[in-house]
Amino acid sequence: MIFLITLACTVLFSFLLKQPIKRAPWLFYILAIVMTALFLARDVVQLPAIIEKPFFFIMQKATLAESLFIVIMFIGVFDAKSKIRSWLQPIRAELSIIACIIALGHIASYLTSFGVRILTNSSSYNGFLLSSFAIALVLFALLLVLGFTSFEFIKKRMKTKSWKKIQYLAYAFYALTYAHLMLFLLPPAIGGGVSAQISVAIYSVVFIAYFALRIRRWRIDSKMAVSGESNA
Repeated sequence: MIFLITLACTVLFSFLLKQPIKRAPWLFYILAIVMTALFLARDVVQLPAIIEKPFFFIMQKATLAESLFIVIMFIGVFDAKSKIRSWLQPIRAELSIIACIIALGHIASYLTSFGVRILTNSSSYNGFLLSSFAIALVLFALLLVLGFTSFEFIKKRMKTKSWKKIQYLAYAFYALTYAHLMLFLLPPAIGGGVSAQISVAIYSVVFIAYFALRIRRWRIDSKMAVSGESNA
């Protein structure tokens, strides 16, 4: 439920804050950095009680980062001329950078706490968690590459063909994110955890729907490209 609420708020704010994000993206990058720093310093920084619990939940569970990435993902399934894509496409890179900053904080916290325990006592963890941890390492590397190349000044210094090839890694990132979530959630879901079962269902619907729609968009765009060439 919290994920759905966070996702709804993320979609709403993406639409409402389009102009401010485009005009001054660095303000939102700083905000993301501050949020990430507060999360990583949670043992020494005290926030008001009314803010602390929801804030640390959406940061620790990566709920906010996931919501941002889902918005970024679904922008690409709409027709290029649609109002939704026309409105959000100009800030897709900025949203991606914000999401990467927040997600890096989550992964850094995850790797430094849970990761240390796995490396020192891996035999006490099942295959699901060990696989989830291994995927988290790959996701961390992909986040660094995708986030870095999303900056406009980096994009301008790269060959268009090379930049596009790197951006294709986003599809691997989305697929591995879903795999990471499933490996982490399936053990408690199989064990009867209702919350985990609901999360598995929600994430499965979202990610499977995305890949189905993305394949559909690719087929439509491919047909239109062929048609355009033949008409020319």
